[in-house]
Amino acid sequence: MPKMKTKSSAKKRFKLTGKGKVRFYSACLRHGTSKRPQQMKRQNRGGQIMCDSDAKVVKTNWLFG
Repeated sequence: MPKMKTKSSAKKRFKLTGKGKVRFYSACLRHGTSKRPQQMKRQNRGGQIMCDSDAKVVKTNWLFG
């Protein structure tokens, strides 16, 4: 049976923290930000920790596929 491939796109989008939580960065900050509210741009700056239910899906299906 061949080896399982990891999902390359997920490797670029998600990182694991030291405690095993999934860290991600928000979308909608590349271009067209002049139309977006300042509060949205502030809140999307920096990384965020994914909620546990979504993190479970990412860990089982994509990162360690």
